[in-house]
Amino acid sequence: MSMWGGRFGAGPNELVAQMSESVSYDKRMYAHDIKGSQAHAIMLGKQGIIPTEDSRKICEGLEQVKEEIESGKFEFKESLEDIHMNVESRLTEVIGDAGSRLHSARSRNDQVATDMRLLLREDVDEVVQLIRGTQVALIELAEKHTETIMPGFTHLQHAQPIVLGHHLLAYVEMFDRDASRLIDCRKRFNFLPLGAGALAGSTLPIDRTFVAEHLQFDGLLQNSMDAVSDRDFCIELVSDLCILMMHISRQAEDMVFWMSQEAGWIELDDAFCTGSSLMPQKKNPDMCELARGKTARVYGDLTSLLTMMKNLPLCYNRDMQEDKERIFDAIDTVKVILAIWAPQLATMKVNKDRMYQSASDPALMATDLAEWLVRNGVPFRQAHHRVGGLVGYCKEHNKSLDQVTLEEMKTVIPESNEECLALWKPENSVRLRNVIGGTAPNQVAAQVKRWKASSFMKAEEST
Repeated sequence: MSMWGGRFGAGPNELVAQMSESVSYDKRMYAHDIKGSQAHAIMLGKQGIIPTEDSRKICEGLEQVKEEIESGKFEFKESLEDIHMNVESRLTEVIGDAGSRLHSARSRNDQVATDMRLLLREDVDEVVQLIRGTQVALIELAEKHTETIMPGFTHLQHAQPIVLGHHLLAYVEMFDRDASRLIDCRKRFNFLPLGAGALAGSTLPIDRTFVAEHLQFDGLLQNSMDAVSDRDFCIELVSDLCILMMHISRQAEDMVFWMSQEAGWIELDDAFCTGSSLMPQKKNPDMCELARGKTARVYGDLTSLLTMMKNLPLCYNRDMQEDKERIFDAIDTVKVILAIWAPQLATMKVNKDRMYQSASDPALMATDLAEWLVRNGVPFRQAHHRVGGLVGYCKEHNKSLDQVTLEEMKTVIPESNEECLALWKPENSVRLRNVIGGTAPNQVAAQVKRWKASSFMKAEEST
């Protein structure tokens, strides 16, 4: 018998039943559904809505159902549609009529909203932990490369010398914001919907605050209609995951380029690369490429959620059943990429000589000459123009900047002197960028030290 079938004279069409089922994917919420149901049953007994003995039987019966699921003995039935009805149906088989009392003062609408929040709290905690692991790997790598010089880029063209550690720590900053967003998102959705019923609350004397405290929610959702129809928390979470994946994708692109023959700056371990079915010499950074591709997948999950919700009237609509596959897919995708990311970073081998060679073009130090002029009283715009003139002179005469004599330099930059001829070494360039946030080795070492003092790094060191 369908749990909503009293109104209907016949069961649903077979194809309708197939389209309606969600247990094939929402069964992953079984533990959270049971946890929420136990809290609800305890409250019903405490409030005298159901006999205390029935409340006890329900909680014990739900434990048995959980054990059956975890041991693989439980038979999920698509005819019962979802995880909620599967659990409740089996509970009633186990303990009899007492199980039919469990659904008093609740609807699947507020039940699923509660289950989702219980599940996503754990998912957020896991993703944040994985982000911290990635940050640790980056910090440890950066610490080894506070003086490893490489070219920094703008517009994918060599711009100025930097140190590799500085580049790696930029991603540590990005991932830290990602963790912060997820933690903040978790705080925002950690409020209890249960008790909202289908949309209007209940006439029964329930105690929502008791359930919230039992399930470790920070409070109650205050409007029953919003409680059952809100999916902002799913959209916000996937949006945060999209930003995280964007950062991963950017770093993936960096590593793909760095590993190319054109750069030859790094090598990743064979365990994180693949070969070619045709070309025996190939070693491809496939995990980086897959990370880029899966970023698009997570973006698609967000677009699906936003599109699903954009025209829905209050309150609950069956369209919202489509939220689960998208949120689960986004979380699962992020988890598997992050689980790979830190170990992959730990295997990175750096070709310091190739990096240094790539950063040694004197043109990368053109800004250093302009700033030398500023330090000697020349307004920056004039300094920029004069150094640009020197670059043009070198191009015209097929010379590099470090091949120009002082006499030639003075024809374009009258203020220049012998000091200017010593500006063309990248190690001097990075050393002079000794400002907070700059790429000077001692500044990068200070950044590393600051990160190593952070709580998550200390936690990592203690394990």
